[in-house]
Amino acid sequence: MLNNQQVHCAGLIEDKNKLINELQQELKTKDDQYVKDLKKQSDDICLLLERMEEQVKNVMKNFRQELQHIEKAFELERQELLTSNKKKWERALQAHNAKELEYLMNRIKKVEDYEKQLNKQRVWDFEEYNLIKIKLEQDVQILEQQLQQMKATYQLNQEKLEYNFQVLKKRDEESTVIKSQQKRKINRLHDILNNLRLKYAKQIKQFQEDNQSLTLDYKRLVMQFKELQKAMRHFALIDDEKFREIWLMNEEEAKDLIKRAFDVDRIIHTHHLGLPWTAPDFWFLKNVGPISQQPQKSATQILEEVLMQTEEEWAEETASEPESYLDLPKQISAKTTRRILMLLCDESGFLIENKLLSLLLPLEKSECYLLRLDAIFSALGIESEDDLYKLVNFFLKYQAHHPSFSQDRTSLVSALESAEQLDLKRGREESLVEKEPEEKEVPHSARLIHSNDVLKILKAFVMGLKKPRDSRPPVKLLKDMRDTSKDSEYWKALATVISPTTQNLWDGLYTALEKYHLILTQRAKLLIENSSLEQQNTELQMLLQQYLDSKINSELQVPPTQVFRIPTKSNQT
Repeated sequence: MLNNQQVHCAGLIEDKNKLINELQQELKTKDDQYVKDLKKQSDDICLLLERMEEQVKNVMKNFRQELQHIEKAFELERQELLTSNKKKWERALQAHNAKELEYLMNRIKKVEDYEKQLNKQRVWDFEEYNLIKIKLEQDVQILEQQLQQMKATYQLNQEKLEYNFQVLKKRDEESTVIKSQQKRKINRLHDILNNLRLKYAKQIKQFQEDNQSLTLDYKRLVMQFKELQKAMRHFALIDDEKFREIWLMNEEEAKDLIKRAFDVDRIIHTHHLGLPWTAPDFWFLKNVGPISQQPQKSATQILEEVLMQTEEEWAEETASEPESYLDLPKQISAKTTRRILMLLCDESGFLIENKLLSLLLPLEKSECYLLRLDAIFSALGIESEDDLYKLVNFFLKYQAHHPSFSQDRTSLVSALESAEQLDLKRGREESLVEKEPEEKEVPHSARLIHSNDVLKILKAFVMGLKKPRDSRPPVKLLKDMRDTSKDSEYWKALATVISPTTQNLWDGLYTALEKYHLILTQRAKLLIENSSLEQQNTELQMLLQQYLDSKINSELQVPPTQVFRIPTKSNQT
C-alpha cells in the first residue's frame, strides 16, 4: 500500500511539474507577444503624430489664406465708408455755413429794431417823468396846507387838555374825600358782617342740632313704619290664608252637595224617566279658591314693590311665604325690572329738578331711588301698571332687535307697538282659576343694555307713547284689596246649579213617588196579612193531617178520608 501511494504521489508530482513547465512556456510566449504589441503600438503612435502634424500645417496654411482675404475685404469696405462719410461731412458743413449766415442777418435786423424801441422808450419816459414831477409838486403844496391845519388843531387840543386836566384834578380831590367816607363806611359794614357771621354760625349750629334730632326722629319713625308695614303684611297674609281656607271649606261642601244633587238628577233621568243625562259644564264648578280680580296698580306702586322686594328683610319674609305682593308678567322677573329701573334712574337725572335732588341727599338709597324714579315717571308720562310694563318690555325689545348703537326711528316705534300688543294679550288672559306665578328670567336682560342707549330708548318710547296725562293715584304701601264684586254672583251660581224646571220636575216626581210609596206600603201590609193567613192555613192542614192519620179512623165504618179531600198548597194558590 505504501509503495502504491508513493508511486501515485510520484506520478502526481510529475504531472504537476509538467503542468508548471507548460504554464511557464505559455507565459514566455505571452511575454514575447506583449513586447511585440508594445513595439507595434509605439510605431502606430509615431505614425499618428506625423499625420497630425501634417494636418495642422495644412489647416494653418488655409487659415492664413482666409485671413488675408478677409483683410483685403475689410480694407475695401473701409475705403468706401471713408469716401461716403467725407461726402456727408462736406454737405453738412455747407448747410451749417448757410445757417450761420442767415442767423447773422437776422441778428443785425433785431439790433436795429431794439435801437428804435429804446429811442421811443426814452422819449416816453421823459414825458412821464415831467408829468409825475408836476403832480408831486402839487401834492407837496397840499400837504403843507394840511400841516398848517394840523398845527392849529393841535394847539386847540392842547388848550382843551389843559382845561380837562384842571377839571380832573378837582374831581380827584373830591374823590379822595368820597374815598375816605367809603372807607369809614366799609369799616362799619365789616363790623356788621362779623356780627352777622357770628349769628349765622350760631344758627347753623342750632339748625344742625335740630336737623340731627329730626333725622333721628325720622329714622325712628321710618323703622316703626316699616315694622308696622311688616306686621300689616303678616296679618294680611294670615287673613288671606284663613279666608282661603274658609272659602275652600265652604266651596268643597257646596260642591259635595252639588255632586249629590247631580247624582240624584242622573238617577232620576236614567232610572225613573229613562232619559239620557249629560253632566252640566258650568264655569264656577272648575274654580278652586277665591276669585282673584285685582284692580290695576299704578306705576309708583309697582316701583315700590320692586324696590322693597330687594331688601334683605323682605327677601327673608318672601322666602317663608307662599305668595308675593309683586304681580309682574310671567316673562319679566323682578330682578330684570329692578336692573332696568336702576339704569334708568342713573342715566335720566336731567329729568329731575335740582331742588328735588338737593332734598334727596340725606335720604336712604332705596327711598332716594323711589322718589327719583317717581319724578322721572311723572316727566315721561308713565302713570299706570301697563305703562311701566310697556317701558320694561320696550327696553328688552330694543336689546333683542337692535344690538348695535345706531338705530332707526321707525324700527323703534314698531318695537313699541309690538310691546303694546304683548301687554294687551297679557291683559286679556285672565282666568278665574288661581295659579301660582311662575316667573321666567329673560336671557338677554338689562345687563346687556348699554348706558349710551338709554336716552335713545326713552326718546323713542316717549314718541310712541302718545297719551294724555291724568292725575296720578296716591301711593299705597299696602297690598290692594281683593275685588269682591263677583263673590256673591259666584255663590248664587253655586246655589242655583239646579234649574227651576228641574226642581219642578223633582216636585212632580216627588208627589208621584209619595203616592207610589203609599200604594207599596198598603201592598206590603196585605202581603203581611196574606203570609199570616198562609201560616194559619198550613197549621190547620197539619192538624187535619194528624187527625186523618190517627189510628182511630181505621176503626170507623166511614173514615173521613172518604168524605172529603185534603187541599194542598198548590191547589190553594
